[in-house]
Amino acid sequence: MNKKKLIGNILLFFTAIIWGTAFAFQREGMEYIEPITFTASRMTLAAVVIGVVSLLFSAAEKKREKLGESSFETAKEDETGNTSSERKQPAERGKARITVIGGICCGLFLTFATFFQQVGIVYTSAGKAGFITALYILFVPILSFVILRKRSGWMIWTATALGLVGMFLLCMTEDLSLSLGDGLVFICAGLFSGHIMCCDHFAKKANPLKLSAVQFVTSAVVSWVAAFIFEEPGIDKILSAIIPIVYCGLVSGGVGYTLQMIAQKYTQPAVASLLMSLESVFAVIGGAVILGERMSGSEITGCIVMFAAIIMVQIPQFNEVKENHASKP
Repeated sequence: MNKKKLIGNILLFFTAIIWGTAFAFQREGMEYIEPITFTASRMTLAAVVIGVVSLLFSAAEKKREKLGESSFETAKEDETGNTSSERKQPAERGKARITVIGGICCGLFLTFATFFQQVGIVYTSAGKAGFITALYILFVPILSFVILRKRSGWMIWTATALGLVGMFLLCMTEDLSLSLGDGLVFICAGLFSGHIMCCDHFAKKANPLKLSAVQFVTSAVVSWVAAFIFEEPGIDKILSAIIPIVYCGLVSGGVGYTLQMIAQKYTQPAVASLLMSLESVFAVIGGAVILGERMSGSEITGCIVMFAAIIMVQIPQFNEVKENHASKP
């Protein structure tokens, strides 16, 4: 493993820690503030952080392009009399349009997924919420098969069945019913699957950092509108939950996403998804350390089974990476 890959893997490991422990802060924040107001506050912070990072990256990129272009190349005209910079403008406008549309779509998925997660976490533990949310890793290949007709191998379906068994052990009560909180977080996992597929579609056509900035701005705006309709936001409430809000907005949203963006430049997608799935494990650890949560034997078994399913669903990705690597001359 080269040095850059090692650094990328370490950054993703820290990202998993940040995202996993955020569940405990989300749970703690509900002691002081309503869920939608909390979401609006954290998304606003994340929008500011990612927006600033995006602007800095754009400025640095423009500076590199400027230094790389000679005055002759900049002034060179084609047969129509347009300079190279003028020819770039339509393409840049098209990319900007896709970035805005994609960011809004991703932002809507993110908003409603977070709504369900934040309300659900009021009625369940941080550890359980972390593992149930991680089901999006299982949902993505299923949705790809149903919507995009992408064929999935036997291992995917075995992992899905195993995940459902783990879900049963983790969440089902003695009367075989699903609690309100667990049910809401389960819906959240489905919405996060849609969010991932939406991001995957638009990230190939737009700048990922700018796409993220637009999605956080969209989420912040929608969340504030919903908060003023359904809740009673107030400065005093926000200040009383300022530490959870700062951690979830600034650290989890801003720092976590930036670390992910940097790390994934050097890490293979299969390895990245595996490392990021560790957030479910750190959600349990964070709930135990920060909130003093404890799980029953059945719930712990459910976590182990679900994590095994999460690992299993990523094995085909590793095999594909090995095959591609072996096929290279």
